[in-house]
Amino acid sequence: MILLAILVFIVILGLLVFVHELGHFIMAKRSGMRVQEFGFGFPPRLFGIRRGETVYSINWIPLGGFVKIVGEDGGPSSDPRAFMNKGFWQRLSTLLAGVGMNFVLAWFLLFLGFAVVKTPVEYVDQGDLAGGRIHEQYLAVVAVEPESPAERTGFKPGDIIFRVDGQVFTEIDPLIEYTRSRAGQSVVYELKRGDQILVKDAVPRSTPPPGGGAVGFAPAKIAVVTYPILSSLKYSVIAFSNKVMGIVFAFGGLLGELFSTGKVVEGLSGPIGIAVLTRDFAILGIVYLVQFTAVLSINLAIINALPFPALDGGRVLFLIIEKIRGRASVKWERIANVVGFSLLILLIIAVSFQDVGRYSENFRNLFGKAF
Repeated sequence: MILLAILVFIVILGLLVFVHELGHFIMAKRSGMRVQEFGFGFPPRLFGIRRGETVYSINWIPLGGFVKIVGEDGGPSSDPRAFMNKGFWQRLSTLLAGVGMNFVLAWFLLFLGFAVVKTPVEYVDQGDLAGGRIHEQYLAVVAVEPESPAERTGFKPGDIIFRVDGQVFTEIDPLIEYTRSRAGQSVVYELKRGDQILVKDAVPRSTPPPGGGAVGFAPAKIAVVTYPILSSLKYSVIAFSNKVMGIVFAFGGLLGELFSTGKVVEGLSGPIGIAVLTRDFAILGIVYLVQFTAVLSINLAIINALPFPALDGGRVLFLIIEKIRGRASVKWERIANVVGFSLLILLIIAVSFQDVGRYSENFRNLFGKAF
C-alpha cells in the first residue's frame, strides 16, 4: 500500500502539471508561436520524437511537463513567431491557458464523479437525492474537532461509522443521543476506512466546549450516487463553482494571515502534506480520490493565477504593465521572477518543515516501509 500511495501521488501530481502545460502548448500553437519542445516529465530526456518544428519528449522525472517556446524568456528575437513578437491577446491567452486547463480538468473530474465513478453526497432526507441512483448509504465523519477525544483517538474525515458498541446507526440524532448517554464511559467505535475496519475507544465528554460534541466529531448522512448525464452536468457545475469560491476565500484568509503575521499558517501544505493526504484519500477509495484530485487541480489553478512573480499571474501582470507603458520591462521582469521564484522555494521549504512536524507519524508510515 505504501508504494502504491507514492505511485498515486506521482501520477496525480504529474497529471495536474502536465494538463497545465498542455494548455500553454495548445494555445501557443493556435497563436502561431514556435514551440521548440513539449515534454512529458522533466529532463534528463529519455527519448524524443520530432514532428515538424517541435520535439515531443518523454523525460525521466515523471512530475508533469514543460513547454519551450521561442522568445518566452522576454529577450529580443528576430523570429516573427517568437513569444515576445506576438500580440497582447495572443500572449495573454497563452499565459492563462494553463490555469484554464486546470479548471477544465477539475470540472471534468467532478462531472465524471457524478456520472460514472460515483460521488459521495451529504444529505438530510431522500428528497435531497432526487434523480440520483443510490449505490451506498452510511453515516460518516465529516469533521474532527482539534484536541478532542476523537482527534486523540485517531478519527479522520471520511471514516465510515460502522458500529458503535456493536450497534448500527443509520440516523444522526440517535447516534448523538447514545453518545451523550455514555458520557465519562468508554465507547467502542468501529470505523471503516477504505478496506480497513479500525477499532477506536473514546470517552465522551460530559461538558464539551461550546460548539463541540461529546466525542468531538461531526457525523453526516452520506449517499454514494450517480446521476444521468444532464443532471451530472448541472451538479458538476454547481459543485465546481462552490469549490472554487470556497478555495478562493480560504486562500484569502491564509495569505492575509501569512502577510500579517509573517508566519507559515497551519492551513498551508507542501508536497509532504499533499503526499500524506493523497495516501489517505487513496485508502478511502477512487470515489474520494477523484474529488481530491479535482480540488488539487483548482488549487493549482488559483495559485498560478496569483499576480506574483514566477507564476503565470505574475507574467500576466507584467504583460498588462507592458501594454499600459507601451514597452516591455525585460530586465525588471527577470529580476522579479528570480526573486519571486526564490521566495516560493523558501515558502515551500518552510511549509515542508511544518508538514514534517504535523505529519511526522504519517510521514514515517508513508515512506518508512518503502526503503
